[in-house]
Amino acid sequence: MSQDEKAKGPASYFPSIEKKYGQPISHWIDIAKSEIGKPHMQIVNALKETHGLGHGHANAIVAHVLAQAAKKGDI
Repeated sequence: MSQDEKAKGPASYFPSIEKKYGQPISHWIDIAKSEIGKPHMQIVNALKETHGLGHGHANAIVAHVLAQAAKKGDI
């Protein structure tokens, strides 16, 4: 993505997630991917309770992961 292009949707949260929690977004995506098959909110709650993410950040990660999995036909 070029500097002129802005991330849209859930990905627009990624820079602030990395800054706030000190891990690359790939770290959080991998955690969420390991939970695929569970309901959206169950994965969100796991990120919040186990890893201390805020609701909006956890929701953005899960929404992104589930959308990508749906595009690939993984869910």
